This record gives sequence, structure tokens and C-alpha cells, in this order.
Amino acid sequence: MAYLIDLKTFTDKRGNLTVIEKTVPFDIKRIFYIYGVDDSARGGHRHKKTLQAAICIQGTCHINNNDGSKIKEFVLDQPNKCLILEPQDWHTMDNFSPDAILMVLASEYFDANDYIFEPYGNN
Repeated sequence: MAYLIDLKTFTDKRGNLTVIEKTVPFDIKRIFYIYGVDDSARGGHRHKKTLQAAICIQGTCHINNNDGSKIKEFVLDQPNKCLILEPQDWHTMDNFSPDAILMVLASEYFDANDYIFEPYGNN
């Protein structure tokens, strides 16, 4: 099941510095970000082997997760909050604020054959 981790953040009078180093449970091979989203849902898939770390670096969004046995909604509303998505986590992203930027770190390079689009049956 997906889970949240806190990213190490250093704060002083000059502002905040958040570090992603030895934090996510995989080597990062791909980085992408989603922004300018209307009221559509994004995602709608799970993976065969890719792990992901999702960070809403600006604004807010919701990630709805189903691992085949549990369903849970996560709200990403702070840039030091990171959601780890495991391969079995079928997920959608929605409720993006107008200023939202969702950055995703992935354990694998893009491979269309790694995607599973069919959702789990009702639990």
C-alpha cells in the first residue's frame, strides 16, 4: 500500500530547502511533473515493476489509491510530503489546485508494457 514520508527540510529566515537524498526506496531513473490540470483525473493505472514517489511541490492534489485490498485517499498539500507508490498501487490523481505542480520520481525508464490500466474489482 502507498505510504507517506516526510522529506528532510531545512528552514531559516531565508526560506526552506527540501532535500531528496537517500530518502526514496529506489534509484531514480525518471522524473516528470504534471501541472495546468483542469478538473480531469490523471493516472488510472498501476505498474508491473515501477515504484514512484509523488511530491506536490506547489499547490495541492489528491491521490486515490487501491492496492487490491485497501483503498485510501492521500492529500498532497506540502512540498515536504512525499507519497511512495508501489507497483501494485492502482492510482488516480485529481482535485488539483489551479497552481498545482505534481512532481513524480520513478524507479524505471518509461516502458508502455509496464502499465496495467484495468482497475481492481470492487473490494
